Amino acid sequence: MHTNQTDPVILQTKQHFEVLDGLRGVAALAVVLFHFMEWVYTNPSQNFIGHGFLAVDFFFCLSGFVIGYAYDDRIAKMGVFEFFKARIIRLHPLVVAGSVLGLLAFLFDPFGGHPELYNTDKIILTFFCSILLIPLPVIADRGFNLFSFNAPSWSLFWEYVANIVYALVLCKIRRGYLLLLTIVSAVAICWVAYHSGNLLGGWSGPTFWDGSARISYSFLAGLLIYRSNWIVKNKLGFLGAGVLLFLAFVMPSSKWNWLSEPLVVLLYFPLLIALGAGTPLTPGFKKVCSFLGNISYPLYMTHYAVLWMFGNYYTSHKPDTTQLALIITVSIFLLVGAAYLVMVVYDTPVRKYLSNKRNKKLA
Repeated sequence: MHTNQTDPVILQTKQHFEVLDGLRGVAALAVVLFHFMEWVYTNPSQNFIGHGFLAVDFFFCLSGFVIGYAYDDRIAKMGVFEFFKARIIRLHPLVVAGSVLGLLAFLFDPFGGHPELYNTDKIILTFFCSILLIPLPVIADRGFNLFSFNAPSWSLFWEYVANIVYALVLCKIRRGYLLLLTIVSAVAICWVAYHSGNLLGGWSGPTFWDGSARISYSFLAGLLIYRSNWIVKNKLGFLGAGVLLFLAFVMPSSKWNWLSEPLVVLLYFPLLIALGAGTPLTPGFKKVCSFLGNISYPLYMTHYAVLWMFGNYYTSHKPDTTQLALIITVSIFLLVGAAYLVMVVYDTPVRKYLSNKRNKKLA
C-alpha cells in the first residue's frame, strides 16, 4: 500500500520550460566560446566575450528555479535518499565522462603538456578525486584547477552542495526565511566582487570560497522566483530572451567589473529567468530549444579536454587571426557534435539504465 502511494509521486516527470532549456544551451555555448577566447586574449578587457564565465551563475539560478519546480511538491513524499539518487543519476554520468576525457587529453595531448613530470600515483589520485568530485588542485600543467582533469567540475561540486542543502533545509523553510537567506548571500556576492575585482573565482584553490557565494545567491534566487511565482508574461520568445542573455556575456570589461558583474548576477539573470519562464515558444523554435537544452550539460562537461589541447597548440604554434577564427569556429561545431554523441551513446542510455534499476526497486 505504502509503495503504491509513493511511486507515482517519485516517478512522475513534469513538463519543461522549453525557452529556459534553450537559454541553458545559449549559456553553455557562451562558456565554450569564452574558454577559447581566454587563451587568445591574455588581457580580459580585450576579450569580446569577457563575461562568458557569468553563464555559470545563470546555470546556478536556473538550477534553483528548476529544482524548486521539479521537487518542492514531492520531495517530502519521495524522501531525501530518493532525491539524492535521482540527482546523482542525472548529474554524475557526465562527471565521470568529463574526467575520463580530461585524463586522456592530459596523457596524450599532441601539442604539449608534461604528464611525465607527475608520478603515476598522483595522476591516479587526481583522476579518482575528479570522478568523486573531491577538489584536489595539485597539477601545475592544469593551472592548479580544483579538478585538474575537468575544470568545469568545480561548478558541479557546488551544485551538489546546493542540492544537499536544498534536501535537508531549503525544501522545508518558509518564503520569508528564503528571502532573508537570498539577501544575505547577495551581500556575500557583492563582497566577493569588491574584494576580488570580479566574480571569476571558484575554480581554483585560492578562490574556492568565491564559488560558495556564487552558488548560494543564484540558487536561492532561482528557488525564490519559483516559490514567489515571479513569472513575467511577455512576448520576447526564445530569440528575444536569447539575445538578452547573450548581451550579458559580451558587455564590455572595465575597472567597474566589481560593480557590473554583481548587478548582472543579482538582478539581470533572475529577471531573464522570470521572462524566459513566461514567454511563449513559437513552434519553429521548439526543436532548437530542445536540442540546445539537451546538449547544454554534455557540452559543458566534455569540452574542456579539447581546450587544454587548443591552449597548448595556440602557445606553441601561434596561429594568425584567420587561422584562429577558422579553428575556433570548426572546434565549436565539432564539440557540439561530440556532446550530442556523448549524450546519445553514453549519457542517455546510462541514465535510463540506472533509472530503470531504481524504479524496479521502488516498485
